Amino acid sequence: MNPYANPQAYRQASVLTATPAQLVVMLYDGVGRFLRQAEVAFGEGAWAHAHDRLGRAEAIINELHGTLDMSQGLISERLEAIYVFCKRQLTEARVEKQPEKIRTVIRLFGDLRDAWAQIASGGTQAPSAVPTVGVAATA
Repeated sequence: MNPYANPQAYRQASVLTATPAQLVVMLYDGVGRFLRQAEVAFGEGAWAHAHDRLGRAEAIINELHGTLDMSQGLISERLEAIYVFCKRQLTEARVEKQPEKIRTVIRLFGDLRDAWAQIASGGTQAPSAVPTVGVAATA
């Protein structure tokens, strides 16, 4: 399939054929993309656009948080703590107009994304706390 001919169909096919770990990587990619866009919008003083981008990132973080299987123990607990911390940082960034808090979350999600990408590629065994996610393509 040529991704340039129909990027929407390519994205949908990618989501439908992805493993759970690959879906998590896609979600982390979305968080990173929206947060970088929010950071740029903050820098330009485009507050409405920044808030929109933050809202999209927060929606993905909420999805990741909501799909954690807390019966799996320590990994799920730590991921939950990270997600809660990140949501608090983004709320403070929005209220206090502090883009450095967005950068903190970008770094955390970048590290998590890299770890999940390694799991998705088979480089590391996936933890039993891999969330099962229902994903709609978001842009």
